[in-house]
Amino acid sequence: MPVEPTAAKQHWARRILTNPWMWILIGATLIYAGCLWWMYDTSVQETVVEGGVIPGLNASAIKRSANLALPTLAAWVVLFLALDRFRPARPILWWLALGWGASVSTAASMVINTWAGQEMAIVGPGDPATGARTAVFVAPFVEEATKATILFLIAMALRYRLVTRIQGVALAGLSGAGFAFTENILYYSRAIVYASATIEAGDPEAALAEIVLLRGLKTAFGHPLFTVLAGIALVVALRSSSKVVRILAPLAGYLVASLAHMVFNFLASTGMDPTWMAIIGWLITFSVAIHLIRQVLAEGRRHAHRLNDYVLMGWLPSEAVVAFSRQRTRWRSLLNAASRGWRPLLATSRLQRTMSELVHLRDQQLHGLVDAAGDGRARELLDRARSLWPLAVTDPTVQRFQFPRLPNPMRWLRERRAWRDPRWAPPGQVPTATGAGPLGSPEYSPVDPRWAPPKG
Repeated sequence: MPVEPTAAKQHWARRILTNPWMWILIGATLIYAGCLWWMYDTSVQETVVEGGVIPGLNASAIKRSANLALPTLAAWVVLFLALDRFRPARPILWWLALGWGASVSTAASMVINTWAGQEMAIVGPGDPATGARTAVFVAPFVEEATKATILFLIAMALRYRLVTRIQGVALAGLSGAGFAFTENILYYSRAIVYASATIEAGDPEAALAEIVLLRGLKTAFGHPLFTVLAGIALVVALRSSSKVVRILAPLAGYLVASLAHMVFNFLASTGMDPTWMAIIGWLITFSVAIHLIRQVLAEGRRHAHRLNDYVLMGWLPSEAVVAFSRQRTRWRSLLNAASRGWRPLLATSRLQRTMSELVHLRDQQLHGLVDAAGDGRARELLDRARSLWPLAVTDPTVQRFQFPRLPNPMRWLRERRAWRDPRWAPPGQVPTATGAGPLGSPEYSPVDPRWAPPKG
């Protein structure tokens, strides 16, 4: 179980430098950049084949392809981040999943698929990994394994933080979306270079528009959907107290994802109409989306039930159930807190995350997934909640949104005039004395002339 730090509070710079997540972020980013550079260097080189040379990609084609692939990636990122609502993962985990799929997974898959294609003795010009046999029997298992690896690493490092299917789906979907983004760049770039160098390809713009429509819209569900299936199975394993389920559920999820990927590649290799593939794929995606919507609604009910347990035990006020179990109330509280300054906003965000962790801790205790150490963690979370409560926004109907005060030019002019001439004052006020007169003069006053004893 995670524990609260007991050392003395350190300077923010020292906390950042001693935070292991900071170095994990830097190390992972460097690894991702290295993988992307290796793929770029490999892709721009020419490939010598029997009967000629296959031209490599160029920087302008890759840049244009990245711009064409970016809208699809942006749509998936917004969708998965919006789905991860009640207890969102840390932004660093989002970046780890997205960057892993876009760099490490694609680089590893490129190497393994090429090696496997050569071992399978596929003949013909070009990259052996582009053969139909490799695409059907090798690529699905390799790519799903490399994409899901980051999910297992996160689960091993943060087992007690990855508690809902929504979290698993968000991380898995980001990994799949990152993989599809890099793969689309390679496909689009090859189409640009091939259409520019080969006259038989026809209109280069028409060929490019066709593949962008196919991969960027019609079959954009592919990689995110397959990885989401593995992510759901992984969270099911983490939430189960059965050792058999913990072992078989991730394996079953990986096999289901790989088999679905295999069927997709088989239909594409046999020349099936892309429109029918899109219809079938989006129907499956829609059914998974319905399941996820039900999970979001169930998450709200779980928050209400578990928070009510703490209310009945007298550890939380009754208004905590409504304040932290309704997502629209949580969003409205954050909006109202933002209008009050960064301190109330930070306190509100931390309080909501604390309550969500308290909910899932209680739920894990009821399912026998946490031992007696959960009681100590619950006391730490309750103490943190009591310290954040006075500053946070918990009832947006009472703690309303504070509109910013518009500048009043007339008031500014009056204040500026008073600052320049202290003898001037607005009507109804006594002007400030510029100085005391000589002793005994009518202007002399040993006290402030505006002072008077209390009335009545």
